[in-house]
Amino acid sequence: MTCKGICSRYKAQKPVGTGRYASGQRRCQICEIFINWEGLWCPCCGYRLRTKPRNLKYKAKLRARVEADAASLKAQTVEAPLVAAGTGAEAGVSSDFVKTTLETAVSEGWTKTKTVEELRKSEERITIKKARDLVKEAFEAKSEPIAIKA
Repeated sequence: MTCKGICSRYKAQKPVGTGRYASGQRRCQICEIFINWEGLWCPCCGYRLRTKPRNLKYKAKLRARVEADAASLKAQTVEAPLVAAGTGAEAGVSSDFVKTTLETAVSEGWTKTKTVEELRKSEERITIKKARDLVKEAFEAKSEPIAIKA
């Protein structure tokens, strides 16, 4: 196939401060153009797009940038739980909220879904999985039979 001119709609400007491939641009060898396109194939001619540089020098630069981005992303994910945990006083207040919410849910007969939604509204930013586990424990404790001593 040949270039039909469709690719000119997706033509990418040269990025400042980074490389073309590092910024997500792809190159079509048939159309001889860099485009902003998420697919693997050129929307114009149907040929495969080049997603990585050809020469060793720019491949090394791209690899270094990707590794640096991955390291910074990992550092951000490690810092996030530490910030979310807060101090002991904040944790005590939020756990009181959780306890009262669970007690209210069990006593008033809320659905598990509604209880999870209420727990998610807390200042603590409880994850869905943690909220589901807490609700499951609370509702199982409610349904346990009471031992009667004779």
